[in-house]
Amino acid sequence: MKDKTIAILPFVNMSSNVENEYFSDGITEEIINALAKIQGLKITSRTSSFYFKGKNIPIKDIGSQLQVSTILEGSVRVADSTIRITAQLIDSEEDFHFWSETWDRKLENIFKIQDEISLLIADKLREQLGHFEIQEQLVAKQTNNYKAYEFYLKAKYLKNKWSLEDTQQAISLFEKVVALDSNHGQSYAGLADCYSFLGTTGFIPYEEAWGKSHQYTQQALVLDDQLSEVHYQLSNEAFFIECDYQKSLSKMKRAIVLNPSNAEAQQFISFLYIVAGNQSKAKEHLDISASLNPLSEETQFFKAYFHYMMEDFETALALLDKCLIANNKNIPAHSVKGICLVQMQRYDEAIAYFDAVPKEIVILGEKIGIIGLAHAFKKDQANSHQYLGMLEEQTKKPNGFTADSYLFMMQVALGQFDKAFTWVEDAIQNKKSLLLLRYLDPLVHVLKSDTRYEKYRQIIFAKDIKIEVEPKNKKGLLDIEKAKAYTDLLAEHISNEKPYLNASLTLRLLAEQLDIHPNQLSWLLNENLGKNFNEFINHYRVETFKDLAKKPENANITIMGLAYDSGFNSKTVFNTYFKKEMGITPRQFLKM
Repeated sequence: MKDKTIAILPFVNMSSNVENEYFSDGITEEIINALAKIQGLKITSRTSSFYFKGKNIPIKDIGSQLQVSTILEGSVRVADSTIRITAQLIDSEEDFHFWSETWDRKLENIFKIQDEISLLIADKLREQLGHFEIQEQLVAKQTNNYKAYEFYLKAKYLKNKWSLEDTQQAISLFEKVVALDSNHGQSYAGLADCYSFLGTTGFIPYEEAWGKSHQYTQQALVLDDQLSEVHYQLSNEAFFIECDYQKSLSKMKRAIVLNPSNAEAQQFISFLYIVAGNQSKAKEHLDISASLNPLSEETQFFKAYFHYMMEDFETALALLDKCLIANNKNIPAHSVKGICLVQMQRYDEAIAYFDAVPKEIVILGEKIGIIGLAHAFKKDQANSHQYLGMLEEQTKKPNGFTADSYLFMMQVALGQFDKAFTWVEDAIQNKKSLLLLRYLDPLVHVLKSDTRYEKYRQIIFAKDIKIEVEPKNKKGLLDIEKAKAYTDLLAEHISNEKPYLNASLTLRLLAEQLDIHPNQLSWLLNENLGKNFNEFINHYRVETFKDLAKKPENANITIMGLAYDSGFNSKTVFNTYFKKEMGITPRQFLKM
């Protein structure tokens, strides 16, 4: 059986109006979110899937780059009040389409359409890849107001561009959504995400941004506490506002429980572990995020930061340069590269570094801090103290929190340990969040020689707490006695009724014939018989083809005629499964 991995490529906008691009993107993202709810199915994140938008790249190459066994592609056409959606599933290794479908529906039933499509795709994936349990509903109705949903899709489309202008437009659209439907939790989560982005990038004052982000996060939480993105946002708040490491970790764990395919959550929890010195857990979640989002610039950054914290500065620098080639306005990448150059003793480069960085993204406290650290490590006393004084002045200004954290590192670099620990005490008392970021930074490792270091480390990074995964629904499992009874019943039904001759046979239809839940039949086939549904059914179809081909009265029937009589409805699927079963092609078999 194949790996249970899938990438959903952006659905092509087939509407006459090119502005409907947001709608096809939105449908794609909603299907990604729906399938992400299925335990055991790994979905490539939106960022990496959308990398291939508009690019004419062979399916095999896409599958290889994303490391997935299956690709879903499709199209959306909106005309007046109707919508046509097409979708097809492709085995990325063999490059063959094993299922396709077209839906023509009324736009007013958009959530029902999305649920219908997502459930059918999930069924077909299970038939091809192997067992996982499927809920009765994957897409819930978000709102009764279609116009609100349209604004929501447009807002998400813009938000995902992560620029100042697009984020501002997204905020305006999210606000229109909640004006039309005040119970739309996803839009409050979107507003929270937009404002946290504006705050961390410095486009608006830090406190104002996080204040609004907190307000909208709480509103989203009240409306729907099962949204993974809400708990992701709560974790960010706990880290950047409350300076509460333990709470941040617990909220991020909760986000992952709700959606293990949330690549951003996997990245951030890796970051939380590495800043606390837990290298193995950080690597574990970093690998998961990389498998979910292999082509993301953000993934590259978190990899770089991991290597920086591991003191592998050469690898970190190479990864940071990749990030900056893709986007020269990547603020975090510039920040870490500056201190990475200091660590590599490339002091003159560090001092001049921000001269070549786009001026509109330079954070003054960061620039002063990195130049000061370079002078401190060069043992340039005059310049070191000059920049130390500049940092002290900068901390008194609005948004001086960045300079404040560099003040701590400068004190360590200059051997002012008493002042450094005084800063730590003040940071703990006043909840200075960048304390969590800086305390285990390799630049201040010299502090470890002081007996006070471990005491404060225990205070800052409290013991890791476990978040138990909610009990899963076990209705798909059968005890030994029932499993044997159903296995016997299945064998008898196959022998007597020959359901495989029906080219439209599905796992759900076979389950209905046996009066068994589809989740139970899926489990039975995979766990007891060691085959997925397609392998199981197509085995009998291949055997039927072989029997029919040997009969003299069928000598004038074409190969595909015999294949159709055996229950196959696709030439590609027939040839693929025949060769898999027999090791030779159908034509070679007939010659023998």
